[in-house]
Amino acid sequence: MDHQTTNEIGMTVRLHVNFETALARVTEALKAEGFGVLTEIDVKETLKKKLDVEFPPYKILGACNPSLAHRALTIDPQVGLLLPCNVTVRQLEDGTSEVSLVDPLVMLGVITNPGLKEVAEEARIRLERVAAALKNSQ
Repeated sequence: MDHQTTNEIGMTVRLHVNFETALARVTEALKAEGFGVLTEIDVKETLKKKLDVEFPPYKILGACNPSLAHRALTIDPQVGLLLPCNVTVRQLEDGTSEVSLVDPLVMLGVITNPGLKEVAEEARIRLERVAAALKNSQ
C-alpha cells in the first residue's frame, strides 16, 4: 500500500511502481490539477556528466499552474524567485518510487505580503490533491 507523509517543506508519497511509471503518474496528476511541467532536471544524468558519479534515477520537475502563477506575480513580482513549485521523483533502493511535492505555504512563508497567502493556500490544496491522487492510483 502506498503511503503519504508530510514534512517541514512538503508532502511525500511512496509509490510501489518503478521510476518511469511514477514519473508518468506524477505528470498526469499534476495536469489534472492545472499544473504543467515547465522544467525537468535529470539529477542522475547531471551528476554523472559533471562529477562522474553514479546516482539512482531522480528528477526535479518544475510544476506551474499558470493561473496561480499569474495571480501571485500580479500581487508581487518578486515571488518569481520562488516559482515554479518543485516536485521530485526518485527511485528507492527497493525499486519503488518516492514523490515529494513542495508546500507552497512554506515557500511563500518568507514573503510578508498577505495577498499571496490565498494563492499559496490554493496551490497547496491542489498539490495535496495531487498527492492524494498518487496515493490512490494503485
